Amino acid sequence: MARPGEKLAQSLEILKKLQDKSVIAIKASEIGRIHRQRLLKNGFLKEVVRGWYIIVPVDEQQGDSTSWYASYWNFCSTYLADRYGDSYCISAEQSLQIHSGNCTVPHQLIIRSTRGTNSNTPLPHGTSLFSMKSTLPKEAEIVIKDGIRMLTLPSSLIHCSPTLFTRNPTDARTAFTLIRDSSEILDLLLGGGHSTIAGRLAGAFRNIGQGRIADDIVKTMQSAGYDVRESDPFENITPVALSLRERSPYVNRIRLMWHEMRPVVIKHFPKAPGIPKDHKNFMQLIEEIYVTDAYHSLSIERYKVSPELIERVRSAEWNLKKNEEDRKQRDAMAARGYWQATQKVRESIKRILKNENPGVVADNDHGAWYRELFAPSVTVGILKASDLAGYRNNQVYIGGSKHVPLNKDAVRDVMPELFELLKNEPEASVRAVLGHFVFVFIHPYMDGNGRMGRFLMNAMLTSGGYPWTVIPVEERKTYMKALEKATCLPHFKKTR
Repeated sequence: MARPGEKLAQSLEILKKLQDKSVIAIKASEIGRIHRQRLLKNGFLKEVVRGWYIIVPVDEQQGDSTSWYASYWNFCSTYLADRYGDSYCISAEQSLQIHSGNCTVPHQLIIRSTRGTNSNTPLPHGTSLFSMKSTLPKEAEIVIKDGIRMLTLPSSLIHCSPTLFTRNPTDARTAFTLIRDSSEILDLLLGGGHSTIAGRLAGAFRNIGQGRIADDIVKTMQSAGYDVRESDPFENITPVALSLRERSPYVNRIRLMWHEMRPVVIKHFPKAPGIPKDHKNFMQLIEEIYVTDAYHSLSIERYKVSPELIERVRSAEWNLKKNEEDRKQRDAMAARGYWQATQKVRESIKRILKNENPGVVADNDHGAWYRELFAPSVTVGILKASDLAGYRNNQVYIGGSKHVPLNKDAVRDVMPELFELLKNEPEASVRAVLGHFVFVFIHPYMDGNGRMGRFLMNAMLTSGGYPWTVIPVEERKTYMKALEKATCLPHFKKTR
């Protein structure tokens, strides 16, 4: 008779076969009842809706939303295809958000379908699907992106609620920059006789510097006999210079976020004291706070470190060759890496204190910070040498966050934009706050993004003479909640 461990192993083998096929959403019929119950009992499966499951890490704590948010879009694509086939699409508003590069998990995903029931299906962690009984647009107006059926970008702009432009101008303006020619949108406007919408879209295009497209829309609609009255849906929102040649939505999105958030930072952040004349004393203060900083910054990332371990690492009592415990301990590797990275950050700060452009310094040096942060883990074999190669080559997810970090290709588009913004930003407070926020929003590395973001924050703080700042581990929830809130806010509207 098979032992309990052997039975569980048999169930795990079936689960592994599904994983090897990249199956995320598991329908009850895909796995036998006994195996399913065994995997549920042992924490390897989680029920999402009746008859549908996702795989979860066995060590995931109860109430942790990470596996759900990481699985969300894949689960929805599989579940919706099974339930509705080709007879559905998501709403125009949510289609537009995805086209603009906003893949944040929504509180409620709205589905239009001829088989809709006008009912809500609860999903984990306060999310849901609302099925709306509705006719569908023509097939030519639907596109499949990452398995989700949605409206094309032109159709999204035409059919979305006009209030989206004022509630979420970041997504809307980003979407408008992706339209290259009026022909992309005129066919739908003319075919539907959308004269009022044409006036609104023309005003929006003119607002972002696309006057030629705006003129084409107005003149073409008028020549077809429509009375078009141009109106600007963004007229009360601070204008931002955008790149109209940029094919990636993410670059303009980052630029819009930066310019919409910076007045808020300037309003609430204390005025910069200025770079001190006594550089030696300033650097000594950074040295004195090191143990406190390392303890809290590493503890925020769930490393189990102590001031004693940090002191041992700093004083060279930590020894890879002679101390087997040091060689194997992941937390010791993290502490050693933090020490080495801090030395590189201090070198950068010394140059910033000599009035080198802080954005240029960070651009040139952040790769060295990262390599030192993880070099000890590579040395002892915890990580591969290739892990130090640079920006990530896979998707990552943030524990407990609805925000889905940018895909690996988008990372390479936006990191130069981040450093360009840092180079040109005159306010040290904005460089520090938004530099940190945008860095972790992008999440350019597979690991270490929080520590790197705080290094960047402090390097930028010193560019205004602010002291090195420690975020206490006791405030971890507040800190993470603030980042999440800023990430998921639809916009920071600011009038002229």
